[in-house]
Amino acid sequence: MHVSTKKWLFTKISSLVLMPFMTWFIINFVALYDKEQSVILTFFSQQPSKILFSVFIIIAFFFSALTISEIFEDYLHDDKIKNVANKALYLFAILIPLITILSIYSLN
Repeated sequence: MHVSTKKWLFTKISSLVLMPFMTWFIINFVALYDKEQSVILTFFSQQPSKILFSVFIIIAFFFSALTISEIFEDYLHDDKIKNVANKALYLFAILIPLITILSIYSLN
């Protein structure tokens, strides 16, 4: 299977998997929007919320890294710049969810 075919397939699969997590997040975000900080901390301290939000963040950053990588492929013509941009993108796609998940698990 060609690399671009794999990327296309991973993009489509991750977007399908992301939809229920996005729905869950939007519903909970609306419910928590005007709440106090203690209620929000309690929400993110509960085990199901931690797990669901962690999976949501991982899938969302995976999906965004794939789609931004495709933009780099289309619009950056210098291979060195494209490689550096892709490596930086993948590094941040790993670090930001990792820091976010560690922060959530350190609550309470």
